[in-house]
Amino acid sequence: MRFSLNRRKIVIGGLVAAAAGAAGQTASAQTDAAAIRAKLLLPQEPVDPLTPTAAKETLLSKDAPKGPQAIVIAGRIGAKGMEPFLENKASFVLQEIPADDHAGKAGHDADNCPFCKKRSANAPMVAVQFVGEDGKVLPLDARKLFGIQKGQEVVVSGQGVFDPKLAIPVIQLTADAIHVRKPAKK
Repeated sequence: MRFSLNRRKIVIGGLVAAAAGAAGQTASAQTDAAAIRAKLLLPQEPVDPLTPTAAKETLLSKDAPKGPQAIVIAGRIGAKGMEPFLENKASFVLQEIPADDHAGKAGHDADNCPFCKKRSANAPMVAVQFVGEDGKVLPLDARKLFGIQKGQEVVVSGQGVFDPKLAIPVIQLTADAIHVRKPAKK
């Protein structure tokens, strides 16, 4: 998978796949989406998820096997000022969840907060994709498939890789399950 940098936006290779089919969904496509959702969406949060930073350390550990490794990562949907979703694709980008209380306040925008930006500058992003049996990204919009949106916290499990040679730190995660955390009551 490749990673390329453009002046205006970051394109995370491996997330971009062929365009999805027609805009209107048929009844069978809706049924397929419901079956896929039932298979991938976890009602309970997996035990001991890692932060993106801890996941990077695990994937780079000298004891770690070469190639993709099973990993569970908790993160907040976001892409450091860019759109974290790809239209009509079961893919999105995760960032580190801010560790202190100020980030949990109503109206807080981590993308525009100087404190959050400084903390997350070296934390890797996680490029998450759900693939079909053919190995291609599922042509279903992740927002609709899982009922998720930017800023929401999720826990995702799957096979992850981290290439330290990339210009920007990113974990590439081929996911096999997702748990959507309920927002904390304020």
